[in-house]
Amino acid sequence: MTSEVEKKYRRIEDLPSIGPSTASKLRELGFHTVESLAMATIRELVQAGIGEKRAFEIINAARASSSLSFIRADELIEKRQNILRLTTGSKKLDALLGGGIETQSITEFYGEYGSGKSQIAHQLCVNVQLPIERGGLEGGALYIDTENTFRIERISQMARHVGLDPQETFRNIILAEAYTSDHQMFLLENADKIIKENNIKLIIIDSLTAHFRSEYIGRESLAERQQKLNQHMHKLIRLARAFNAVAFVTNQVMSSPDVFFGDSVRPIGGHIVAHTSHTRIYLRKAGRGLVRIARLVSSPYLPEGECVFKITENGIEDVEED
Repeated sequence: MTSEVEKKYRRIEDLPSIGPSTASKLRELGFHTVESLAMATIRELVQAGIGEKRAFEIINAARASSSLSFIRADELIEKRQNILRLTTGSKKLDALLGGGIETQSITEFYGEYGSGKSQIAHQLCVNVQLPIERGGLEGGALYIDTENTFRIERISQMARHVGLDPQETFRNIILAEAYTSDHQMFLLENADKIIKENNIKLIIIDSLTAHFRSEYIGRESLAERQQKLNQHMHKLIRLARAFNAVAFVTNQVMSSPDVFFGDSVRPIGGHIVAHTSHTRIYLRKAGRGLVRIARLVSSPYLPEGECVFKITENGIEDVEED
């Protein structure tokens, strides 16, 4: 029965009540796959000129096809076994994260300039292509670059170090440069087809808040900024869950002038980003060398902790113990 449903609803046109005209309107709104419709809201479909009752039927059919429904806690254990973990390249950092960065959730790395956020993002683009037995996910990466930090030369160095052909590695990375916050949101909203067709197992936004921070200035624009950030991150988690992919975001920081003792650095985005990011890692330099300190700030089930690693020409590596 399940195979018949999956076969029947392979394309959005296969869903009940969706003709060519409706399908075209849905694609304009960024719904290219059955998986994305399964995660949609009725309000979003109404924007395509679909009535509420019909939208409800379409979403329910898509969810039935994607096996999204109420389940018992014991069934959840079996479903959680589908969650995979992506290695960072450092065994200690992987251990801090419970075995690596998990799929179907958002992992946020934040820190000051030069702390290594983009370096880790580059490393993940390479590692995701490794076999599962080596900590990879045997898939591609979608990299949304908001600060012009992506460097093909760095990918080449890291790929060679792990034994991958650089040219083949390049082909498995889809890059999109976002020029504004609206453009950034548009890219993600229209990413479902690219994710499905290219076996994307890693979605990166580097950095999440750069455009929002520069475009929404002052208290009067704070509410609108937070609303859009909330919408953006919820779209990201929907995609990660629909395609069993890692969602990895980097974030900028600011100093809190009211903190007189301890570390005054805090990430941009306030409670919206804090609540939506499932796992948060704070990165900082350890002196002027290659060593970085990663602190697990929050996680649904992992204890807080710290580890050290280093960023070398080869990429992310463990620090040798004496």
